[in-house]
Amino acid sequence: MNKKPRGNQKHLTLSQRIEIEKSLLAGDSFAAIARKIGKDPSTISKDIRRHSKIAERKNMDFAPIPCSNRRECKLRYLCDENCSNLCKMCKNKGPRCIDICPNYSPRTCEKLAKPPYVCNGCGKRINCLMEMHVYSAKYADDCYRELLVSSREGINQTPDTIMKMDALVSPLIKKGQSIAHIYINHAEEIGCSRRTLYNYIDQSVLTARNLDLRRRVKYKPRRSKTQASVKNRAYREGRNYDDFQKLIKSEPMTSVVEMDTVEGNKGGKVLLTMMFRNCSLMLIFLLNSKIQSEVKRVFDQLTIALGKESFKKMFQVILTDGGPEFQSPSLLEYTDEGQQRTKIYYCDPYSSWQKGMIEKNHEYIRLVLKKGKSFDLLSQEAITLLQNHINSEARDSLNGCTPYKLSTLLLDQELHKYLKLIEIEPDEVTLKPELLK
Repeated sequence: MNKKPRGNQKHLTLSQRIEIEKSLLAGDSFAAIARKIGKDPSTISKDIRRHSKIAERKNMDFAPIPCSNRRECKLRYLCDENCSNLCKMCKNKGPRCIDICPNYSPRTCEKLAKPPYVCNGCGKRINCLMEMHVYSAKYADDCYRELLVSSREGINQTPDTIMKMDALVSPLIKKGQSIAHIYINHAEEIGCSRRTLYNYIDQSVLTARNLDLRRRVKYKPRRSKTQASVKNRAYREGRNYDDFQKLIKSEPMTSVVEMDTVEGNKGGKVLLTMMFRNCSLMLIFLLNSKIQSEVKRVFDQLTIALGKESFKKMFQVILTDGGPEFQSPSLLEYTDEGQQRTKIYYCDPYSSWQKGMIEKNHEYIRLVLKKGKSFDLLSQEAITLLQNHINSEARDSLNGCTPYKLSTLLLDQELHKYLKLIEIEPDEVTLKPELLK
């Protein structure tokens, strides 16, 4: 029998770690988890042991961790010289063993020494007084990211080798010699590549500086690649526009929400926009900056206010672009508890027409907030006012109905209450800059 091929990715992703956490809660074995995510069982085991954490105990003052020496303990007179009872049997209200006993050692669960090494799926977890080790997908992924960054920091040299390199290279550079000339004569003594030597000089590791090089300061720095480069499109796998079309074709009644952002000044506050295709209702949220955590904050607040089931029903599928604020779909698709609340798909690069409804609706925002205008002085209350005026304009595409009226028939009313959605009188609808002045 042919073995099932393993995944090509070397490292675990956040979505795979979420699956591990869910499977641990269900009591699945490492082999079963490995089959689900296409990894080796040893990979699962290593990740759990490396990235498990000690759960914070809120009842530590009321019920401390039992002592591992309790059965053999024969100590007396710790709390009171007149008390002759064994300390472990003493019922006097005084200092606790954990505070005064020199032999106190917290008891550890024997089950933690064998798979699954954590307490996630343990049935006695609720009433257990011992120290608990848990596996959290978000914590494990954060630890992995931190290690990934820290392992690439610094230089791969010892202080002695740097001193020798500096004593050899810096005087020659200050004489006006080129790096090429120096390498032709001293490559074996230097012990690193030309590119690495340039980096050391740029980072001021050596005495020589960029000003000492012949042409280094004459060149402009190279423009860094955007985050949506060809190399970094793994987040689109299974979420492309073709995948979205196949889903809509197979499930035509799916509720689709288009999502995008509108920028003011670069680096300032931005607007997160969501538009329901079935009723053209547009939601607008003010974000402090154009980053993933701000978008996640809005998703979490909506989930709490509406409830997971209601959110999942209204936001079944979200179609957006490949902006950096949307490039970690798992953070938006899943709650912190690992429960899926939506499914995100991406338009093709340079194909904003694929979510044309929300792009067209942005014209209403620009009627009030001109392009290039900063959003930093705006509040969410002002954005809510703008949102209500936009949703109260009658549309020919809706046969003369307004998005607000249609949304009251198709969407959960809790959404209207939470976001303070109201209808503006037809003659009072204002879509000019004066609206927010």
